[in-house]
Amino acid sequence: MIRQGAAGSPELVMMRRLHLALIVVLIAAGSDAVQGANPGAVSGVVRDSAGVPQIGAVVQLLRPDLSVITVAYTNSKGQFVFPSVRPGRYAVKAMDTSFLPSLRENVRVHHAAVVNLTLNTLYEVMQWLPAQPRSANSQKDDWAWTLRSAANRPLLRWLEDGPLVVVSDGSGGRPKLKARLMAMGREGTFGESGERITASVQETPSDSRELLASVDFAPGTDGAMESMLGFRQELGFAGSVQSLAAVAIHPEIEGPGGSGVQVAGIRSSEAIRLGDEFEAEVGSEQVVARFAQGNTNLAVAALPFASLGWRNGDSTIRYRMTTVMPGGDEATTAAGWLPAMSSNAKGDLSLERGLHQEIGWERQTKTSGMTVLFYADKIENPVLEAATGFAGGFGLPMAGAGLLDGVSGLLRTAGPGFSTMGVMASMERRLPGGNHVRLSYANGDALAMPLMTHPAPLLQVVNAMQPQRVQTYALSLSGTLDGTGTRWRASYRWQPEDTITQVAPFAASTVEPYLGLRVRQPVRVWRDGTTGIDALLNVNNLLAQGYRPVVLSDGSVLIFAQSQRSFSAGLAFTF
Repeated sequence: MIRQGAAGSPELVMMRRLHLALIVVLIAAGSDAVQGANPGAVSGVVRDSAGVPQIGAVVQLLRPDLSVITVAYTNSKGQFVFPSVRPGRYAVKAMDTSFLPSLRENVRVHHAAVVNLTLNTLYEVMQWLPAQPRSANSQKDDWAWTLRSAANRPLLRWLEDGPLVVVSDGSGGRPKLKARLMAMGREGTFGESGERITASVQETPSDSRELLASVDFAPGTDGAMESMLGFRQELGFAGSVQSLAAVAIHPEIEGPGGSGVQVAGIRSSEAIRLGDEFEAEVGSEQVVARFAQGNTNLAVAALPFASLGWRNGDSTIRYRMTTVMPGGDEATTAAGWLPAMSSNAKGDLSLERGLHQEIGWERQTKTSGMTVLFYADKIENPVLEAATGFAGGFGLPMAGAGLLDGVSGLLRTAGPGFSTMGVMASMERRLPGGNHVRLSYANGDALAMPLMTHPAPLLQVVNAMQPQRVQTYALSLSGTLDGTGTRWRASYRWQPEDTITQVAPFAASTVEPYLGLRVRQPVRVWRDGTTGIDALLNVNNLLAQGYRPVVLSDGSVLIFAQSQRSFSAGLAFTF
């Protein structure tokens, strides 16, 4: 028997009650959703980097695709408000004169949202730019061009249809200014002998922007002075740009028919990175040199350089072309940037230069490195340096085609140009305790000086020098002593003693000839752990090797060498 449901049966009543309760719940939820769709508001304050409210700044409310919905202006307190904004996701952008636009993305509006924006100048933004590129497997950007912080947070973007936009305030610190004062006593260096005072200023915010300025002079005298001002800006994933100006004035140097040498140079370069695989650099250096008195001769040179590298993991294949010979390992001084000078057979100023091309392979890991490269050089006006044997030197008529430093008693003259090809190889290893060892080998041509059995004029001595195929070996050890903080480097580079120019002179990482020693000892350490006062000692060619004496026709003696023995010592104050 089948029982028919009645209107008043308990089962049917229960089911109707459940349906009614479900409908009530759905209606209530719908009512809440409709009520939540009521317009909300977006408000905030626009300030500059110093926290000053900006009056009359333009503020835009944007859709996620950055199309403009509406515009507002800040009041006298820097405040703005968009009173009727439907719930959703938006972006807010603020703009004002003399500032870069500031953009805040992913602003989610439910009932009300507060968005405070900071406007920055281009100078202030530069301190945030990254020093290191991102890894190749990092997330790609949806923008045409992006600069990111070291924490991989976007900071500055170039919109395809708009200007530069500051995306985030970032966490980069304010520019850090570091000054250094160094008092040195020097002996045996051309144009640098005597007491020296070097003052330098370095500004390095967030390791991405570097400003260097230095001046070097002899106190209480009319001796040499050198100054340098340089600027380098990292552009993150895009590369970097660099500009540098250097001036050197040496009134104590005399030449044929003139005295007081002045040199000025401007170098600019741009490095480009294409992902993590490709990198390139191109630039040039413009140099002009002249005598201050007695001679109107000018030495002018345009020295281009370029390099191209392809990286695959820890290995890099690189091609390099340059016409600039490295002036020294002190890259923060003018002497380290300007090419070496001498005087040619006609008595005119000449700049050491040439054409260097190399192609090589290098592999760098955290603990070791290896480099092998093949090079071809064409060298013009190689500098030959000789000691006169006594301070004050000799008379210029006897010197002929040479630049004489009467303080140190050193003479520089230009040797015959030559071409050469060769190979270079090096291996380095980072040892425990922060120590480092490096072995290097190179072969190629260098100017060799024959043994002169009879007195001869200087020009005849120079013309008798011929290129000779030789090999050179170098060993360099460096590190820091535990407990004392002493930083040291000892190096030895051997080359046949009858050669008076360097093999592979365009190499940027070679050490000074024969035995050298450098020590830097902290004397005072500040509370923050930084070194305040250092004692410095540098000795080159400690054993006085590689000397080639020659007797000139007037009876004077010149002692040629790749590197004259020189000493420098002093104190460095960093604050």
